[in-house]
Amino acid sequence: MNAVVAAVNLRESKRNAVKYACNLLGGIDDIDVSDRDVVIKVGVFYPESGWYSTIETVDGIIKAFSRAPHKYLAETDNYQGTGTDRLKVWESLFSDTVIPVNLSDEEETIPVKVSNPIRDVVIDLAKIILKPRVFVNTHVMRSYQRGSILKNLFGLPPTRKKVQYHKSEIFFNLLTTLYEAIGGIDLAVLDATYFSQFFKGKGARTRTDFLFVGRDAVAVEAVGFHLAGIKPLKTQLIQSFVERGLGIGDLDKIDIVGVSMDELELKFGEARRSLEAEIASKPDPWSASKAVNSLINGGYFKLPNKRSMSEVITAIKEADPRAKNRDQIIYATMKRRFDKGKLMGERIDSEWMFWTA
Repeated sequence: MNAVVAAVNLRESKRNAVKYACNLLGGIDDIDVSDRDVVIKVGVFYPESGWYSTIETVDGIIKAFSRAPHKYLAETDNYQGTGTDRLKVWESLFSDTVIPVNLSDEEETIPVKVSNPIRDVVIDLAKIILKPRVFVNTHVMRSYQRGSILKNLFGLPPTRKKVQYHKSEIFFNLLTTLYEAIGGIDLAVLDATYFSQFFKGKGARTRTDFLFVGRDAVAVEAVGFHLAGIKPLKTQLIQSFVERGLGIGDLDKIDIVGVSMDELELKFGEARRSLEAEIASKPDPWSASKAVNSLINGGYFKLPNKRSMSEVITAIKEADPRAKNRDQIIYATMKRRFDKGKLMGERIDSEWMFWTA
């Protein structure tokens, strides 16, 4: 049986777009019931980016579950801040029945073991996201090999130090294990109000005004990949979920309803070309490594010159104002160059001095 993904043009169906998409799928009466609460896992890395499901989309999800007694908006802490603070993006939606929940603060948890060849990994998963509660997952569309909807499960572990799970040896096992532990994603909502593209540290986004909704989260992710110019079955993310029988990633086995695939391919093809041109016109992102290497190659450290760390930082900032507030990464980069023998140095009084022969 094919998976079904509903595509909605927000310019034509902005009001109740999520409900309209659910109706295209045949309705959600089996999960919108009076005796099951709903957890909505939103994804917001840091609010300033704007890369998160819009207030309108999340409000649409809330309204689509009209029978559910409570709707919990869920996020966890990360190194950018607390989940509580980041959930304030949707503060205007909070009410007695729409409740923000920082999963990092939840005391009732269950241990979930994640298969990992390097070391044992156990995640303390908040019980509030487990069945019988309905689990809804929403994130934004982007050109990222590690996905959007399924990648959003990465935000379930309560620790701020999630970078430890980024290595491929554990990353994909983590996502599939979390998917199974929560009993699956009941509804996936890929918000393509905007579409973001990234290349070599540079990014851009454009307004596309589409919404993709499905009961098979893997299928929704696969459609998003395809329209972003990424072959779904070539990605390790889709492969990992398909191999464990957690969803459909083959576009030939996914039915698109609401908007034809031909129209979607045309719209997103145009969007990709526009973004690629915008990204190509942008300067390369600032890099501490490139900044320090430029000084080394330009003879800045050549004897008889001996440069202090404060002098180096000042020189880098004068060369490129984007280095402002980057003292720590400049310091770490200088230390790496010293450790690798690219720079010589010694501590004189209270400050390090650096030079090259």
